Amino acid sequence: MTPGADPTTQASLGDSLAEGWNRDEELPPSDWGRRRSSRRTGTVWLFALFITAMALAHAWLSDSLTSEAFLAWATIFTAISFQALPFLVFGVALSAALTAFVPTSAYERFFPDKANRAVPVAGLSGAVLPGCECASVPIAGSLMRRGVAPGAALTFLLAAPAINPVVMIATAVAFAGQPEMVLGRFGASLLAAVVIGWIWVRFGRADWLRLPVSEHAPGTSKWVIFRDSMVHDMMHAGGYLVVGGLAAASLNVLVPREWLLTVAGMPIVSVLVLALLAILLSICSEADAFVAVSLTDFSPTAKLAFMVIGPMVDLKLIAMQAGMFGWRFAVRFAPLCVVVGLLSTFLIGGLLL
Repeated sequence: MTPGADPTTQASLGDSLAEGWNRDEELPPSDWGRRRSSRRTGTVWLFALFITAMALAHAWLSDSLTSEAFLAWATIFTAISFQALPFLVFGVALSAALTAFVPTSAYERFFPDKANRAVPVAGLSGAVLPGCECASVPIAGSLMRRGVAPGAALTFLLAAPAINPVVMIATAVAFAGQPEMVLGRFGASLLAAVVIGWIWVRFGRADWLRLPVSEHAPGTSKWVIFRDSMVHDMMHAGGYLVVGGLAAASLNVLVPREWLLTVAGMPIVSVLVLALLAILLSICSEADAFVAVSLTDFSPTAKLAFMVIGPMVDLKLIAMQAGMFGWRFAVRFAPLCVVVGLLSTFLIGGLLL
C-alpha cells in the first residue's frame, strides 16, 4: 500500500499483485508481508521441551494409558502425522527450490499477466503435480513470493491435492466400475478451485494475506536461501500440522458413528454431514476415496462432497494455512471453500450421479 493512500480505494489483492506492479521491479515488493518472528529460538526450545515431556510421560504412564479410546486417539494422531509428513517435506523442499532457483521471469512466461486468466491455468496445473494438501500450502506461498497473483496461487493450492494423477488413480481404484465418481470428483474440484480463485481476485484484500518477508540481502547464495526457506517453512507448517492432527484425532474419537448412520437417509443433510466429517477427519487426499467408498449408507453425492471438501479445507489445512498466510486469511478462506465446494458438489452431483 502506498504511504498516505486511502485503504478504501485500494485495488483487489489479485489486481494489486498481478497487474499493479512494474514488471521491471521485484515481485512482490520487498515491503510486502509480515516480518519473521524474532522468537524462533524460543519456539524451537518449546518444541524440544514438548517432545521431552511426551517421552517422559510415555515412560511413566504407558501402563496406565491402555483404554481403547486413548489407543484409538494415539493411532489416529500418529497416522495423520506420519501420513502427511512426507508430503509436507516434499512441498517445503519444492517451495524452497522455487524460491531460490526459479527466476521471476519463468512465472511471467508461464502464467498470463491478467489474474483472471491466470486462475484457470493454475487450476489445470494442479492436475500435473502429484502431492497432497500438505505439500500445496508451502508451494502456494512460494508462488506468491515469486509474483504469481494470489488468486492463481490459491487456485493451485486447492486443485493440486484434489485432481492430481495419484488422487485420480486412487479414486478410480476405490470406485471401480464407477467412472462417474472419478469424473465427478475431477469436475467438482476443478470448478470449485477456479471459482474460488476468481472470487479472491475480485474481492480479496492485501491486508488479509501476509507471508513472512524474505530477509536475504542481495547477492546471497541460492543454496543459503534454499536452506533458510526450507527450515523456516518446515518449522512453521510442521508445528501447525501437529496441532491440526491433535484436533482431528480428538474429534475422530469423540464423534459416535451412530450419529452418522442416523442422517444417512436425509439427502441434503447427509451431504452436509459428510462435508463436515471430511473437515474433522483430515484424511490425506490420496486416501480419502477409500474412506468415502466404505460409507455405503450414504448417497453418491454425499460421498462426492466428502472427496471435494476434504482436500480444500480440513483441520490440519486450516492450521497450516493460518501458519503460512495468517489467521486473517484463514478465517475468510475456509468458509469460502466450504460454501463454493458444496455448491459445486450439488451441481456436478446433480448432473452426473
